[in-house]
Formats: sequence, C-alpha cells, structure tokens
Amino acid sequence: MQIYLARDNQQAGPYTLEQLNQMLASQQVMLTDLAWHQGMPEWKALGELTKGKLVYEPVGYTAPTPFPEQTPLKNSSMGKVQLGKKPTQNSELASITTRILAKIIDLLLWLPAAAIPSFFLKPDQFNQLSDIQQKMQSADTSTQAVQLQQELFTLIPIEAWKTMFVYIIIMLGIQAFMLAKSGQSIGKKLTKIKIVDAENGEKISLMRVFTLRSFIFIILNMLFMPLITIIDHVFALSEKRQTLHDKLAKTKVIKQ
Repeated sequence: MQIYLARDNQQAGPYTLEQLNQMLASQQVMLTDLAWHQGMPEWKALGELTKGKLVYEPVGYTAPTPFPEQTPLKNSSMGKVQLGKKPTQNSELASITTRILAKIIDLLLWLPAAAIPSFFLKPDQFNQLSDIQQKMQSADTSTQAVQLQQELFTLIPIEAWKTMFVYIIIMLGIQAFMLAKSGQSIGKKLTKIKIVDAENGEKISLMRVFTLRSFIFIILNMLFMPLITIIDHVFALSEKRQTLHDKLAKTKVIKQ
C-alpha cells in the first residue's frame, strides 16, 4: 500500500503503512494532515481514517509477509576473535651464532670513535703516544697507570675529544631510533633478527629496548670488556636464549 500525505498544499510520499504508523507514533505527522491511497475517492484527514487513534488499520488490508529471519549458523568454522588483541606470533628464537654476529657488527661501528684521535695528532705526537702505550703495558703499580692515562688524555687535542663525543652521540641517536622503530640495531637489521617482549612477542618501549637493554650495557662493555660481554652471553645458553640484558629488560630476540 502506497500512502500520500498533504499539508498546507504540499504533498509528500508515497509511504508504506508501516512508515505512516511509525510517523504517527512519533508525531511526525498530525491527525489533521490529509492522506490518500488507492481505493479512496478523495483526500481525507488522517484522524478520520484512524478514528482518532495514532495507528491506521485499513479494513481488509493484509500486511506483507516479512522475510524470515536468518538463524545463526551452528558449528561455524569461524572462530571467535577478541577485538583489540593481535594474534600471538609463534616466532622462532634467533640463534646464538646470529646474535653474536649482530653484536660484532654493532661493536665494529664504535671503532671509528677510537680512531678519531689519530686524525688530530702531529707526527711527533704519534711517537709520544707509542711511548705512553708501551709504558702502560709495563706499568707495575696502579699509580703509574693512572699517571700514564692522564698523559695520554692530555696528549689528545680537545678537538679530537669533541669529534669523538659528536660521533658517539650520533651513533647512540641512530641506534635508539632504530630500536624504537623496529626493535633492531644496525647489526640486528643486517642479520634479520629483532627484539620483542619476552611474554607477548610485541614491540617494546624505548626505555626498555634502549636504556635498560642497550645503553647500560654499552657503558659496562666499555669499562669491563671483555669480561661483561662473556658473562652477558653465557646466559644465552639457556633454553629461552636470553642474555643478561634480555632478562633485565624482559625481552627476547627472534628471527624477523
């Protein structure tokens, strides 16, 4: 059934009976509005058709049969998915050999910092540097070693120290950016392994991946190499292959 409405000489429609009754119930149309549908000789007020009610029930009209509701499939092969959670990744742990190779690559990137002073030394200063290094190797007491270290620091120009400092800051910045973005240092990027959370396998925060896991151990390696490096990687022989810095930061290294 197609019903037309009119108000103030303006016609609207057509509407179905269900739509009309909805508009009556919500008072979008008024009982004083005119209505017409097929079978009526003329326009009449809605109130006359509904006999003052807010529902129109034409005599002899049968509503169309609604489409049957689809029953939910039983034993569906689709599993339930929890929104907001990523599926757990079943990633393979990186091998110890690959991790050692990545570490060697990362350590080699720091060698230019040690070579920088040589670009600022004069020919006669190279001889002095060689003499100081020989004396340091044959030093009998810690006092002699400290004095020789002071002489070595004094021999290196201030420009060399500044350049070394800039190089170290740049390298730390690059490593921090890469670790925060993908969980990979330069060495790990080249060997196709990455750092993830030990529990859920997801990417970890910069504080954990760089400060706790990397920066602290960079300082320790500079002060106590190779002892701290050996101790650190002995832990990797465990089943989970977590080094000491992995355990500290609660991380693991997997294949990319």
